[in-house]
Amino acid sequence: MKKVIIGSRESRLAVLQSEMVKSYITEHNPGLEVEILTMKTTGDIILDRTLDKVGGKGLFVKELDKALLEGRSHLSVHSLKDMPMEVSDELPLLAFSKREDPRDVLVLPEGMTELDPEKPLGCSSRRRTLQLKELYPQMEVKSIRGNLQTRLRKLDEGEYSGLILAAAGLKRLGLEKRIHRYFTPDEMIPAAGQGILAVQGREDMNYGWLAGYNDEDAWAEGIAERAFVRRLNGGCSSPVAAFACCQGEEMLLRGLYYNEEDGSYCRGSIRGDRNEGERLGVILAEQLIERCKKGEV
Repeated sequence: MKKVIIGSRESRLAVLQSEMVKSYITEHNPGLEVEILTMKTTGDIILDRTLDKVGGKGLFVKELDKALLEGRSHLSVHSLKDMPMEVSDELPLLAFSKREDPRDVLVLPEGMTELDPEKPLGCSSRRRTLQLKELYPQMEVKSIRGNLQTRLRKLDEGEYSGLILAAAGLKRLGLEKRIHRYFTPDEMIPAAGQGILAVQGREDMNYGWLAGYNDEDAWAEGIAERAFVRRLNGGCSSPVAAFACCQGEEMLLRGLYYNEEDGSYCRGSIRGDRNEGERLGVILAEQLIERCKKGEV
C-alpha cells in the first residue's frame, strides 16, 4: 500500500484528532502517503434535538462506516466516547490512543469569573445533566448541540452562564485557558472512553503500519468502561457513566447506573486485575443494578 486514507468527521476537533493519527503513521512509515477524507455525519447535521431523540451515538459513525466498507477510506478516527457500544466484526477497533485528560470541566463566558444564576448551564448529555443536579441544584440545565466552536460562541454571546465540556477536546485545540473548573471523577464520572481516540478499520486489511500506536493502559481502560455500559444497554439515550484507571497491575473502575423505570441511580466502584477489565465492567454493572433494586442509592 502506498496511500492511506483516513475517514474523519469534518469538525475542527475531529480533523485535528485525525491529523494526530496521520502524523504517527507518516513518522513511522517514511514514504507512505496519508490523506484525510472529511465528511459530515448525520449527528453533525441534526442539531435541533438531543441525541437520545434522534438515534444515539451511531449517528456520528454511520457515514464513516459506509466509507470504510466501500473502500473510500482505509481507517476511521473517532472519539471513543462517541462510538456505539456494539461494533461490527467487519469494522473492528484496531487501536486506542494514549488517553488525554478524561475529566469534564466548567467553562465560563469570556471575562466572567462566576456563574450567572439567571442563565442556564449548557450541557449536551443526560449523563452530565444528572450529575450536575447534585453539583449545582439551583441551576437550570439546558441542552446545547453543535461543534466546540459553536458552543463556545453561544456561551460568549450570553445564551448560557457556563458550559460543561470534555477537557480533552479543549486541550487538543489549545483552549485550556478557557477552563474555569475541573470536576474530579468522583464529582462527575466521565463518559466511557472520554479522552481516548479510537482507530477503526476493516477486518480484511493488514494494518502493520499502525504497529506501536495502541496504548495498553487506554485499551484496558476503554474495554472495561465499554463492557460496563454495554451490560447496562447504555448509550446516548441513558445517562450511564464509566471511568477506569490503571494503577500498576490493577484497575479501579467507577460506574454510574440509572434506572429508566423509576429515575433512581447509584454509583459504585470495583478494583481488580487490569487484564480482566471486561469482566470487571460486567460485575460492577450487575452490582449497581442490584443496589438500585434494593433502593441502596
